Amino acid sequence: QVQLVESGGGLVQAGDSLTLSCTVSGVSFHNYAMGWFRQAPGKDREFLASISQFGGGTYYADSVQGRFTISRDTAKKMVDLQMNSLKPEDTAVYYCAASAAMFRDDRLVGGSWGQGTQVTVSS
Repeated sequence: QVQLVESGGGLVQAGDSLTLSCTVSGVSFHNYAMGWFRQAPGKDREFLASISQFGGGTYYADSVQGRFTISRDTAKKMVDLQMNSLKPEDTAVYYCAASAAMFRDDRLVGGSWGQGTQVTVSS
């Protein structure tokens, strides 16, 4: 079973950068596409970015395209989300996700979710 643990959240100011990390265990890392979502209070969960099993393909939501970058490190079994030029509207709980197939929404295939990490951006 895929186990995902996010880290790196915190309180930052508008314009700052932050990198979230997700550590994967319990499965063969290269079998899973990985991605990030977020959920702000009172809002639906939002897809942000995904990366294919071997890192050759990525998808980004329009809301973060050009500001966020997803990457994966096979040796460390980690996937990162580099977030630049953060805005107060980026405040949310950020979730790591794994899926047996590449994805652009929350319809994961045999997938799993992390427990989430809070990101708060002050103005």
